[in-house]
Amino acid sequence: MKSRVLNRELAVSVFATSMASLPAFLVGALAVQIRQSFPLSTAELGAAVTCYYLGAAVWAVPSGKVAEYFGGIRVLRLTPLIGAALLLAIAGFASSWWLVTLLLFPAGMVSSATATATNLFLAVRGRPDRQGTVFGIKQAAVPLATLLGGVAVPTVALTVGWRYAFVLAALASIVTAIAIPRPRSDFTTYRQRARSSASPQLDRLPLALLATGLGLGMLAASGIAAFLVSSAVAGGLARSSAGLLAAGAGAVTVAVRILAGARADRSGKGSLPTVAAMMLAGAGGFLVLGAGQIAGAGLLVAMGALAASGLGWGWNGLLNYAVVDAYRKAPARATGVTQLGGRLGGMVGPILLGLVISHLGYGYGWITAAIAATLAAAATLAGSRLLERAGSGKPA
Repeated sequence: MKSRVLNRELAVSVFATSMASLPAFLVGALAVQIRQSFPLSTAELGAAVTCYYLGAAVWAVPSGKVAEYFGGIRVLRLTPLIGAALLLAIAGFASSWWLVTLLLFPAGMVSSATATATNLFLAVRGRPDRQGTVFGIKQAAVPLATLLGGVAVPTVALTVGWRYAFVLAALASIVTAIAIPRPRSDFTTYRQRARSSASPQLDRLPLALLATGLGLGMLAASGIAAFLVSSAVAGGLARSSAGLLAAGAGAVTVAVRILAGARADRSGKGSLPTVAAMMLAGAGGFLVLGAGQIAGAGLLVAMGALAASGLGWGWNGLLNYAVVDAYRKAPARATGVTQLGGRLGGMVGPILLGLVISHLGYGYGWITAAIAATLAAAATLAGSRLLERAGSGKPA
């Protein structure tokens, strides 16, 4: 019975994370169609997505404290409703790029609140021998949003209009909020313990390095969310094909995150070196994507996009799992710190990549992402070594 309840709560947590991540990915995937309603340059698109990550960064650390004080499920019952209201606001009132940008800021805050709440839920309720898989499933919700954004191009945006895609996403968020179960006694016990006891000290140097690695990795991966569809169209693909490519890239990332988590459970070992290796392999995917864009080779663009998305963005669940495993007494606060790095990287990424693309083209934008992914691998490996040396968690 407990397993069935846990599976239900995990499922709705995945959907809550997907819905919280969807606003920025919808704006990126539907940018071509949005431009038919009002002007939206590449730099303005980057600024809009950046504002989403800015909101997420502002609320990243506080969201961990809020989740540990009130309980993860209590937060999850509220965030989809706020997200639905913001999606409906974009659908009904967006008439300029700055208004879209303004609405994406609180959407980013919703994303941070949802992320730390689900991390706490999995840390408290998940089986220790299956948490790699569970975190992989949970983090698969983010590329699932990319997949949904890509599917929305041929199925909704090119048929009835891009605004209806946001309306459908809002309805899905409302359904998700209704499906969130009531808090159980173990969350009440955890919350009472969090309120009554002194907060444990966090070993911040390894966390800072891991946050840096996550930030640089997200800087690279943010280009997939913001520019892949526009890049593929510029490279000669039809709009519907570009949307399907984005959906395929999201599907590959979903599969990689789940499989990587399951492999970590089987090995019973820390996963940070694997995270670094995946970041490095993703850098190779970004290089292939950039070379294909410069050469005008659609096959290379598709291959590079799938590799960059799958390997260069498939490590997120493993990283969260490792941080939670190392900081069991304060999982939401610890992942709030690393999430801050990730959100800052996601904030800087669209601006930096957008500027490079505007001046040098999409190919050099993807090469810039490859450099960031390589640096992310180095920072993550350094954080892993410090954790092993300090004995803050299981040896990496």
